[in-house]
Amino acid sequence: MKILCIGEALIDMICTDKGSSLSNGQHFLKKPGGAPTNVAAAIAALGGQVELAAKVGNDPFGKQLIDVMQEFGVSTRWMLQDPQAFTTFAFVSLMEDGERDFVFNRGADGMLTRDETEAIPLDDIGIIHFGSATGFLPGPLQAAYQGMLQKALLQNNIFISFDPNYRHLLFPNDTQTFIDQSWNFLQSCHFFKLSDEEAMLITGTYAVADAAAVLLEKTNAVFTITLGKEGTLLGYKGNTYTIASIAVKPVDTTGAGDAFVGAVLYQLHNKTLNDIIQLSLPDWKQVIHNANKAGARTCEYLGAMEAFKHLSSAIFD
Repeated sequence: MKILCIGEALIDMICTDKGSSLSNGQHFLKKPGGAPTNVAAAIAALGGQVELAAKVGNDPFGKQLIDVMQEFGVSTRWMLQDPQAFTTFAFVSLMEDGERDFVFNRGADGMLTRDETEAIPLDDIGIIHFGSATGFLPGPLQAAYQGMLQKALLQNNIFISFDPNYRHLLFPNDTQTFIDQSWNFLQSCHFFKLSDEEAMLITGTYAVADAAAVLLEKTNAVFTITLGKEGTLLGYKGNTYTIASIAVKPVDTTGAGDAFVGAVLYQLHNKTLNDIIQLSLPDWKQVIHNANKAGARTCEYLGAMEAFKHLSSAIFD
């Protein structure tokens, strides 16, 4: 069965002038990006069959995103080009104080409509992954996101995965909207992955252990909370377990979380929903152990897509 990822495909413009604001920066590195786009690329790199539902502009940047996905082996038949909207850009610069100077120039990604996603047949789809906070911003994509979730739930045989990929700068004055929409997905999906920051934000707690307790109480999903080099907290049937990561010399952490999710879904994609539901604790520990490897290995390269070129299921051996 195939995996369907839905959400944004965009171009990251990364300022390479260390410590410079976007207004003062002179040099930028253009990188294909978008959380669900990264997840799709990681799945394909590992050997999985995956499709990406996203909208890009009918411009050179949209073409680049489609070309890159095709090079990885991702099916792009649901990567639509909008002749009226430019491909979305995210401009990022890391300041001396560690804060990010960020401008989100939203374009085509937010224009994916519910009618367009309703046209996607799910007959050969075993897993659907929802993977971006941009799907919670006002606009057509928000309705498409909600509609696809309802469509997946009605199928009764599709494994639903969710990663909110919270970005504070997308919700500077309305964090509660993000939290409320996240809970809708957390309580509907079979698996979700959160960072430690996201877990505490969504649950309104100040410690990962407290956040995990709330998630165990309020959701029925298997879940993970990534803890960086400390590994990953796994929530499974009322208890939590910490799965250690592997030691690497990090170059760039971009895309590590997406590689982690991609590795989890790749390991599940040849199983039915009933098979996945019946996985034991040792089974899940092995899945997360392998996913930790994928996330850690991604940190050894500059840029997510560059890292995924070196990603294969051989790392699970």
